[in-house]
Amino acid sequence: MKYEGSCHCGRVTFSVEAPEHLDVDQCNCSICRKSGYLHLIVPLQRFTLLRGEDALETYTFNSGIARHTFCRHCGVKPFYTPRSNPDGIDINVNCIDTPIADMTVTAFDGSNWEKNAHKLAHKSKAT
Repeated sequence: MKYEGSCHCGRVTFSVEAPEHLDVDQCNCSICRKSGYLHLIVPLQRFTLLRGEDALETYTFNSGIARHTFCRHCGVKPFYTPRSNPDGIDINVNCIDTPIADMTVTAFDGSNWEKNAHKLAHKSKAT
């Protein structure tokens, strides 16, 4: 199924191909908890930035592998390159505008990253 999404102000828009039933992760690490991010990690080739590349800024911290992209106008982070899957893309399900018919949210213990990161590694692989 094709989903479309955006940041709050609409300057950044994207589409992503994902199953009708979404399996998403809710991480408890500091950045995800504070931003209310719900993770949908997919292979990069299933993502298309439709508009707004010039409105994106990038924030990195710690290892610098994760590239947190956000709209410099409204501050919303609709997607980013995750540390767990640097070959994929992580969509913020809260930024998907297409109605979501079915979704399962699973808790992910990102506060203990090193012990749990392997549980996400398969998500950016094409099936």
